Amino acid sequence: MYLNTGYLNHSHMDFKDKSRPLIVGSCGTYRLSRHPKLPTYRPRGRLDYQIIYITAGCGHFHFDNVNNETIVPAGNIVLYRPKELQKYEYYGEDKTEVYWIHFTGSNVKNILRQYGFPDKERVFQVGTSNEYEQIFKRIIIELQRCQDNYEEMLVLLLRHLLISFHRELTREHILKNEYLDHEMDNAVTFFSENYNQNINIDDYAASRGMSVSWFIRNFKKYTGSTPMQFIVGIRINNAQMLLETTTYSINEISKIVGYDNQLYFSRLFHKLKGYSPREYRKLRNKF
Repeated sequence: MYLNTGYLNHSHMDFKDKSRPLIVGSCGTYRLSRHPKLPTYRPRGRLDYQIIYITAGCGHFHFDNVNNETIVPAGNIVLYRPKELQKYEYYGEDKTEVYWIHFTGSNVKNILRQYGFPDKERVFQVGTSNEYEQIFKRIIIELQRCQDNYEEMLVLLLRHLLISFHRELTREHILKNEYLDHEMDNAVTFFSENYNQNINIDDYAASRGMSVSWFIRNFKKYTGSTPMQFIVGIRINNAQMLLETTTYSINEISKIVGYDNQLYFSRLFHKLKGYSPREYRKLRNKF
């Protein structure tokens, strides 16, 4: 079994502190392989809050009733609040790896609500991400080293972690499908790098083995816009930057961002920005 932990002021005491809005008390990680079992049982819970992030394998949790088992797989977090029964086990045969963090403070309940954690829910599916692990590792190091202003840094890192969870929880596309996420990421990258080329959406979808309607529908869920709206947005935003920072003619800028027809470009720019390219340049030159 591998473990690595850090504690505020190197103290292992469970504590409740309302002197500040948010305080990180401890953080750590466990990784089981050969060790057969790692159980935890706190019938009266703890004084602080705890988040457990399962990055590999699974955890066996008993919420409210010690006899009822809920298996929580990788890609989920479990949130315990003060004085809640805590009974859970990790097994070596599951190859379980988890990160955990304890925190307290005068405004924790509101902070958790702010980041999308309802009062009575315990399990949240946030997916697996190397970003989460890196933040946990930074928190552990800060607790171990106790450098200047490290308590403030701990709060910033915890908020970073909560924001990352919240973004994943509130995204409207189908988060849990790794293939879908991968394909949409590829599409965003391709369109961003080739926005000024003649991109045919039908051909792109076919090249990836996707139907056009399925691709457009899921791309919009992922980014908030259709593929063509996404490409046009990049073109017009880059044209806007060129109008502000260069002396290129309107026709030259039109061609740079992918439009051979200057008139069409100007109409599109006016539709999205409220000014023609020429009017926009004059307006910006006044400042």
